[in-house]
Amino acid sequence: MLAEIKGLNEECGVFAIWGHEKAAEVAYYGLHALQHRGQEGAGIVTSDGEALHLHKGNGLINEVFEQDEFSRLKGNSALGHVRYATQGGGGYENVQPLVFRSQKESMALAHNGNLVNAYALKNQLEAQGSILQTTSDTEVLAHLIKRSGHLAMDEAIIQALSMIKGAYAFSIMTEKQLFVALDPRGLRPLSLGMLGGSYVISSETCAFDVIGASYIREIEPGELLIIDENGLHSRKFASPIQRTLCSMEYVYFSRPDSNLDGVNVHASRKTMGKELAYEAPIDADVVTGVPDSSISAAIGFSEATGIPYELGLIKNRYVGRTFIQPSQELREQGVKMKLSAVRGIVEGKRVVMVDDSIVRGTTSKRIVRLLKEAGATEVHVRIASPPIENPCYYGIDTSTKGELIASNHSTEEIRELIGADSLAYLTTAGLEKSIVKKKDMLEHGICNACFTGNYPTEIYPETVLPLEKG
Repeated sequence: MLAEIKGLNEECGVFAIWGHEKAAEVAYYGLHALQHRGQEGAGIVTSDGEALHLHKGNGLINEVFEQDEFSRLKGNSALGHVRYATQGGGGYENVQPLVFRSQKESMALAHNGNLVNAYALKNQLEAQGSILQTTSDTEVLAHLIKRSGHLAMDEAIIQALSMIKGAYAFSIMTEKQLFVALDPRGLRPLSLGMLGGSYVISSETCAFDVIGASYIREIEPGELLIIDENGLHSRKFASPIQRTLCSMEYVYFSRPDSNLDGVNVHASRKTMGKELAYEAPIDADVVTGVPDSSISAAIGFSEATGIPYELGLIKNRYVGRTFIQPSQELREQGVKMKLSAVRGIVEGKRVVMVDDSIVRGTTSKRIVRLLKEAGATEVHVRIASPPIENPCYYGIDTSTKGELIASNHSTEEIRELIGADSLAYLTTAGLEKSIVKKKDMLEHGICNACFTGNYPTEIYPETVLPLEKG
């Protein structure tokens, strides 16, 4: 839906390719496919085997890169990143990949996720003499790697990873190697593919389809991949733990044509809509979804109930993203600019409006009003996920309970606040049923912390804690 207004924002997307003559160009198209994961900054770094070449900037991928940039991005390996800032704020210095140059070996880092003990680690690093150049938690890993002295790069990375906690999908590139690591819980998505004889890494499989690569497998939780002239080698840096991939990747963040942990996003959203219909049926004339991420769930709701699906809301695709606008008044205007109700479809009708989630309630209130102003006699809101009652600390921009309407109001109170004739959410059990396949229950799960408050990792306060090893 309209994440920039609702307050749901994914941190970023990572893409890398190793061993391709047009590495920078391929990375550009891969990042273009991942643009929905971050719109504040983009960057690509390449390696020609002797040096790293970087270009990055604030804005969308097609705003940051022009044709002449690619002639300077030399090499057959590339690492790219699109960013939405949740840790460290904006600014050019925080746009990734981050590049750190040294006499022995330079390295570039790109990261999706959030390190929950970054504050403590930064304090420890500064106390030991490190000078941090950014306010991003990504930089912490670079300093931890360099602290290892003369260890081989893979050993230095493993030692550094043992000190960090939270959700992370890291890609690290030197002049001669590419390293890829996923946190022991597998909270963030990351996949491996092949393009001809080149290895490809992406936050989502939709990028493989865009560049013509074939999907190989998911990066496993606690796995470190090393890719170089000798091919691909895998190491485990952490003991296997049940995977808890972020449920909001299925609900909202990922593109519907992506597959996550073997489950297609569109198919899972349709199932959420069907489960929602079984749990919260309603007598109505039409079903409509809020573009774009709620369309699949709305189709599922329609199929399960037999109520016709109609295009009752139209998204204006030529309006810039509105999360840069801070005031409530401008958020309201942003919704009006981005969505229009189709009077010919909803006038005189009882409408079921299916959405993926409610965060502040601002957007839902405005859309209900749009539909009623267009002549809808009733608007019944159905949410294809449970109420978001708890902050996310793993890379989604919901940092406090005060921002979350479901933390402070009952479902009936929210219904009144948004002006709906009825309101119902999908249950946590219904969500899990839509995503987790029973045959995989012992090995695979999802993170439901924003719904249940059951966090899969320790949550550290922003105070100085001992630097842990092990």
